[in-house]
Amino acid sequence: MWRRLAQILGLLLCILGWGSVACTLAMDHWRVAQFGGQGGSSVVVTAWFWSNLWKDCYEDSAALVNCVDLGVLWSVKSYIQAVRGLLMIGLCLGLIGTVLTFFGMECTHIGADQRTNDKILLTSSAFHLVSCVSDMAGYCLYVNRVATAFLHAKADPLKLSYVMGAPLYLGLMGSFFILLGSTLHCASACSVPHPKSRHPTVPFIRGKEESSVSDNFYISSTEIVIV
Repeated sequence: MWRRLAQILGLLLCILGWGSVACTLAMDHWRVAQFGGQGGSSVVVTAWFWSNLWKDCYEDSAALVNCVDLGVLWSVKSYIQAVRGLLMIGLCLGLIGTVLTFFGMECTHIGADQRTNDKILLTSSAFHLVSCVSDMAGYCLYVNRVATAFLHAKADPLKLSYVMGAPLYLGLMGSFFILLGSTLHCASACSVPHPKSRHPTVPFIRGKEESSVSDNFYISSTEIVIV
């Protein structure tokens, strides 16, 4: 009973993590920089510069947003293209792992015997684990670029100081959910030992003839062996 509950919980965690990673691709404010907002004058002007994987935008205090789409594949920044590719690979592998999970779970009754279902479940766990590594690599690459820009801004006041936005935290949390779900699937598949298959014994008769020639007289004997 606990194996089924662990498999269902692991599937829900993997789906939740996969959905969180997919949502971050369409979300804004991957990195945010605030400009202005200082007192000392009658009019306080505040502006925000934010970016995602597809565009760079400027937003002022009047909620007017001006955006510039990022370049196509051959003109976009290399790290942006790497983050896109890693997240896409992670989503594709996670989708394959989710489909395999349905075939390997006990409660779906889609697969074959228990041994085969556990092998399928272990394979789906491997797909989810690789997808989690791919997603985390993409987010960590982007966070590294944000941290580098932040440190450069501290050294040079003329540069914008970017901070991490909500999509990065959501994506890292979703990657952790995928890791936790794949761990539950792996633990549930490896917890039950599979006894070796025993085939029923079938008796058979093996004949052994011993002949001795003595004055043209033959003697034959039969030996019965049961395995």
